[in-house]
Amino acid sequence: MNCLFVTGTDTEVGKTTCSSLLLQIANTSGYRTAGYKPIASGCNITLEGIRSNDALILQKYSSVKLNYSQVNPLSFVEATAPHIVSSKENIPILFSTLSNGLLELKKIANWILIEGAGGWYTPLSIHQTYADWVCLEKIPVILVVGIRLGCINHAILTIDAIKFCGLKLAGWIANTISPPDQYYDDYIVSLKKILPEPCLGIIPYLLLSNKYNINYSHHIILPN
Repeated sequence: MNCLFVTGTDTEVGKTTCSSLLLQIANTSGYRTAGYKPIASGCNITLEGIRSNDALILQKYSSVKLNYSQVNPLSFVEATAPHIVSSKENIPILFSTLSNGLLELKKIANWILIEGAGGWYTPLSIHQTYADWVCLEKIPVILVVGIRLGCINHAILTIDAIKFCGLKLAGWIANTISPPDQYYDDYIVSLKKILPEPCLGIIPYLLLSNKYNINYSHHIILPN
């Protein structure tokens, strides 16, 4: 069973882009894949119910046919931190909900990619963070580094936090989230020299129409 958790150095660094490409690579490798976005905020109200664009993308690129609720059991319309909207709507985020959803996916898939929300220590309540649940499940982590000024510090801090939790960092992905500036190559070179964990790839700056295009999947590899 392959199970990986994707987190980022911050919010809006391209976790979904990287997750969709990883799923597509795993699909071509013959795995029965399932994408899992346990918690999503900033969702849309549709005729089918509350829907997260990120979760819909993971559902699309899962090779196992999944109902939406299997991909995203907890969805909120307000675009804010999960613990804030959870408290506001009086819908607690329980570890049991997240774990039960994962257990169901393990029955039908042998390669599961879990996409987090925001960064590593995103609160799920006043007393618990997303990291606490990942630690409970002992899931290896992939870190998406959004390439911009400050990303080196953010990457080091996040990796230290992951290791502090006793978890394995399976690798990191550099995602170019804005047009490269004059220091872009220096950021990449520095990250590769400073971080001992494997770089799984570098995603070029992609326009919205190309963000989930499998033609870009050659830029990254699956972790060992």
